Amino acid sequence: MRTILYSALICLIGLLVGVSCQKNGSAGQVDLSWELVSNFTPVPNGFEARFDLTNTGDTPLTDRNWALFFNMAPRPMLKPRSPQPGTVQHINGDWYKLTPNAGFRLDPGASVTIRYEGTEGVTKVTDAPLGPYLVLYDDAGREAEVVPIANYTIRPFARKEQRLRGPADREPPYSPEVVFGQNQTATLLPASQLQPVIPAPVRLSTSPGTLALSASMPIYADPGLTGEATLLAEKLKQMTGKTFQIVTTPPTSTAIVLKTGPVQVAGKNREAYQLRIDAGGVNITGSDAAGVFYGTQSLLALLPLEAYKTPAEPVALPFTQIDDAPRFGFRGLHLDVSRNFQTKETILRVLDLLAFYKVNQFLFYTTEDEGWRLEIDGLPELTQVGAQRQHTSGKEAPALHPAYGSGPKAYEEGKYGSGFYTKADFVEILKYAHARHIRVIPELNFPGHARAAIKAMEARYQRLMNEGKPAEAAQYRLIDPADRSVYQSAQGYKDNVVSVGLESTYRFYEKVVDEITRMYKQAGVPMEVMHIGGDEVPEGAWAQSPVAAKLLRENPAIKDPKNLQAYFVRTLLKRLEPRKLEIHGWEEVALTKAANGNYVPNREFVGRRVVPYIWNNLFDPDLGNRLANAGYPVVLCNVSNFYFDLAYNNDPEEPGLYWAGYVDTRSNWTFAPYDMFKTTYKTAMGDPLDFTGRERLRPDARPNIRGVEAQLWSETVKGRDMAEYYMLPKLMGFAESAWAPERPWETVDDRVARERAIAAGWNVFANTLAQRDLPRLARFNGGYNYRLPPPGARILNGLLEANVELPGLQIRYTTDGSEPNSTSALYQKPVRVSGPVKLKSFDAAGRASRATVLTPP
Repeated sequence: MRTILYSALICLIGLLVGVSCQKNGSAGQVDLSWELVSNFTPVPNGFEARFDLTNTGDTPLTDRNWALFFNMAPRPMLKPRSPQPGTVQHINGDWYKLTPNAGFRLDPGASVTIRYEGTEGVTKVTDAPLGPYLVLYDDAGREAEVVPIANYTIRPFARKEQRLRGPADREPPYSPEVVFGQNQTATLLPASQLQPVIPAPVRLSTSPGTLALSASMPIYADPGLTGEATLLAEKLKQMTGKTFQIVTTPPTSTAIVLKTGPVQVAGKNREAYQLRIDAGGVNITGSDAAGVFYGTQSLLALLPLEAYKTPAEPVALPFTQIDDAPRFGFRGLHLDVSRNFQTKETILRVLDLLAFYKVNQFLFYTTEDEGWRLEIDGLPELTQVGAQRQHTSGKEAPALHPAYGSGPKAYEEGKYGSGFYTKADFVEILKYAHARHIRVIPELNFPGHARAAIKAMEARYQRLMNEGKPAEAAQYRLIDPADRSVYQSAQGYKDNVVSVGLESTYRFYEKVVDEITRMYKQAGVPMEVMHIGGDEVPEGAWAQSPVAAKLLRENPAIKDPKNLQAYFVRTLLKRLEPRKLEIHGWEEVALTKAANGNYVPNREFVGRRVVPYIWNNLFDPDLGNRLANAGYPVVLCNVSNFYFDLAYNNDPEEPGLYWAGYVDTRSNWTFAPYDMFKTTYKTAMGDPLDFTGRERLRPDARPNIRGVEAQLWSETVKGRDMAEYYMLPKLMGFAESAWAPERPWETVDDRVARERAIAAGWNVFANTLAQRDLPRLARFNGGYNYRLPPPGARILNGLLEANVELPGLQIRYTTDGSEPNSTSALYQKPVRVSGPVKLKSFDAAGRASRATVLTPP
């Protein structure tokens, strides 16, 4: 994995795009603070915010010699209601700048406040401007110096008008009291009532007796199962500190036996297994190697928590019988490493998690507007330009500008905007996943979301033109240079759509697919699927492109530029068919736009190995049903249930997005795939959803629900710890929805009865997370950074009452202002307090939540 480039190369590229590698004196040094003023403004769905700048340098800031650049979640800007000393302008994507207005002057030591306004409420610390830096200009208006801002403060979100998204927000503001009320249905259960394995098997029973599992028991593996045996032996050594021998001769004494055979469970004979633990040892029989592997993961899940805390043997296992097979053959996780990069080591840790919770598909999102993360032979600019972000002279430069707080300098320590995987890295990831029965699905998202590729190929074009090679320069160019179309994508980009009328666009796509295919062959792994993206092409793309106009004249049946996306998919399918790939894509690949602008199913790709992934169940609630009923095999990625990047709740300190509401672990667990209306009740703003007149999934279309996928988009995810925090424990709730058999409540029509059944089932699952699965993750694979929910609390008549979302967590508190730790007072019953209280949740591994702070009324 390449995360460091020679500093000379960075400076060389910086000079080409307008970055100075020098900084002189204390010119342009400022202290900066930002505050969300209010989401309750005269403009519907508007917000007002303010910057406060103090000049701590030795040179005045004037109306000509500086600008402040920063990143902020894309929001349209509005004209301020009153004159301001400066103006905030949107440049591209989430890149903004604050420029001084005429007459501005800020002398050394002086301060100024600049207010600005926009649309879409701002309620979280992760929404605040990120990565601010100054650019200083000389007398001729040229960029002279780039100065990162070291002293930057985000002021707390304390008032109601800061904590709600505006008058239309129906969710109560976050508070310990609100959480206390939400937690009141949770009750503590004894260990005997916990779910033995997550995800739940089809059938599990126990019988009297205990097996003493020890390294004296060899692991026998049928031919073809050596890999599964090796991985099991590695994990058992971590649990016991002892080496388990792998043998190829059938044992005659107590042993762990791995074999394949005719196994069918709940009508499924793929990935199915039987696990038997008795006096003779452990016997795992799978319908295939994957089934055997999942049997070993259930065995590891049955090991007591103490085995994960302190390696020792023997390990006592009750006699157990499991018959199991997955509900869905497709159980996926999508991980975006383009917005913010993750290291190869983090990816391998994620794959271990997926394997343990029986997730078998990994959609590896390595290309986006903000970054291209995979080395491709013959196209070095894809990583030299497309894999790093830095300040540029403008969006037109053949480089990637800062995004998501990546700052003005490429490969800066503690930033996540730059980085890529070498071919060797990718091959290693493929092998690692394959050994764990996980299919890695590559994605090249076209025709939208393509800015990193566009900028990289423009840099290539310029290089080869300068070398006098025009034909070679045009070979992989992705844009029509005469295109004057005006558009803005959902993420705020004005230049992220490729030309669908250029032969070079398709040639580029084929080149990348063929190079990725070579990496799969090198890894010894079949490449069966290509995800083509295909989502969120903005209205207006191609409308003023001469190349597109020519294409429309030659193909009058297309009629309108907005239909060119379907043309692109159609053309790309023909190009990729000889490669025998199944084509996956976001829902738009199976849709066309009607005259009224609404999306409708496009049946032309039914039966052509096209699999749409459906995320939109809030703004178009029956879309998944309509596409499945139309004959498409679909993967359900419901935003209301499976978007891990959406915040757990509306606490301003809780990181994440919320454009589609809030998604917690219970949301991942509470999912009825064949009747989604049963488990989706609210809009993004908390209003009731009305499904009147919406299309239901037909019984005969149920087989078209191929499976489910969770998404971790990374706009707000910085580094490994944050990625794991967003994923855990949500991944466990998702795994239950993906693998476990149909829950009884999924078919209950009466809402009151259904909610009662859901609450009872969730209570068991929540207890299992708190008492066993989360503490295990503190030791599993070296330990993961999972989230523990802060306690709910209230003070009533001087009495402190507290509770937890996940029963089995301890609550510890302090009354002297200090942070609670493992030796602080243990909350067991209401206690009298007279001043402010701090509380934290703790699990059996000693991990703690963020603090809850409560002040008596």
